Amino acid sequence: MRRFISSMSTIAMMAAIASPVLAETAFDGPSTGPKAAEDKSIVVVAGDLKNGGILGVTNGVEEAVAKIGWGLRVLDGAGSIQGRTGAIGQAMALKPDGIIINGFDAVEQQAALEEVVKAGIPMVAWHSGPKIGCDAPGGIFANVSTDAMAVSDVAAEWAINDGGKDVGVVIFTDSTYQIAIDKANEIKATIEAGGGTVLEYVDTPIAETSSRMGPLTTGLLQKYGAKWTHALAINDLYFDFMGPALASVGVPSADAPKAGSAGDGSEAAFQRIRTGNYQSITVAEPLNLQGWQLVDELNRAISGEACSGYITTPALVTQEGLAKMGDSNSFDPDSPYREAYAGLWGK
Repeated sequence: MRRFISSMSTIAMMAAIASPVLAETAFDGPSTGPKAAEDKSIVVVAGDLKNGGILGVTNGVEEAVAKIGWGLRVLDGAGSIQGRTGAIGQAMALKPDGIIINGFDAVEQQAALEEVVKAGIPMVAWHSGPKIGCDAPGGIFANVSTDAMAVSDVAAEWAINDGGKDVGVVIFTDSTYQIAIDKANEIKATIEAGGGTVLEYVDTPIAETSSRMGPLTTGLLQKYGAKWTHALAINDLYFDFMGPALASVGVPSADAPKAGSAGDGSEAAFQRIRTGNYQSITVAEPLNLQGWQLVDELNRAISGEACSGYITTPALVTQEGLAKMGDSNSFDPDSPYREAYAGLWGK
């Protein structure tokens, strides 16, 4: 039987949004690990640095690498399959001590990643597929993520609680990525299990949202009208372009379908939520922390030790919660994770 988050648990999570963001908490990650490997150089292969989640993780990696004392190159796949293949080839040519696959599906780049494995270069990843944690497919030592199904459930439960029996949802996903398909399927199942209606399941590439979301949005409005009460997407980037499309046809934010994202918690999304501008919630990942975790996992791989198995916790971000955070537009848990990782590395 599939998991189903109760209404009470979601409401409690919404009420407790300030807890992981504002209140200082103990670091819940690994307490043991190898000292920093010395004189190493690594490469981040980013799926698309225009994606706020990928950029946030990259920023965390840069911060952690400066602490551990390694060299770093960041290569941008620029949102295309060919671009990512080329970036992996560039990374191989640099002969790094390790590679971080940041924000794209390992299956998509199977042939290129097989060459990395043959070369004996350790790899870790962020959002490389549905298997989280150690020994992910594609020769990846550790795939860092929150529990994507829990993230999807929380976003869907918010819509059910917000919309009641009349909730009508359009789901946006991207079948280029298996994890995006899985998240969208989980959203759909949770909406339907809660008595809601999924009006349409829209498959459109994240990399093409700037050109596609305008006509898609106006077409959905014409098709469903007031029946379309909520929009749920597997990434905040869809809503970068849905709001302007709604505004252009004279639909103010107060009358628009309420938008919620099952990841990743971009700065732009936080600002939209804060100002009530065509987005109501996002389920945010601790992107900067995950950047530090990627460096730690890669240090474990380089040192020949086991992966940590650590899975980070997401947060449901609401306008009410953001009002308690001051001016911050990112979810960075107030825990001493930087000091904890630096201590593990002997830095």
